[in-house]
Amino acid sequence: MNNISTLAQKFSTRIKFERVKRNYSQEKLAELAGIGRATLTQIEAKKSSPTLDIVEKIANALEYEPYELFMFKNLEI
Repeated sequence: MNNISTLAQKFSTRIKFERVKRNYSQEKLAELAGIGRATLTQIEAKKSSPTLDIVEKIANALEYEPYELFMFKNLEI
């Protein structure tokens, strides 16, 4: 069982969904966000929760406001 919250798990799924939708590799999204690929891998694998700073960096890289990445309606999770 995962040790991260349900919210973090949903966020992880949303990030992966948005990354795949744009045909970005984990390496490309990590580079755009200015974070390590290993960090993104851990988040997408639901093994760690991102800090608010990381949420903001990923949101900026995906051209979203951070809060928008927590809107899970119509997203299969």
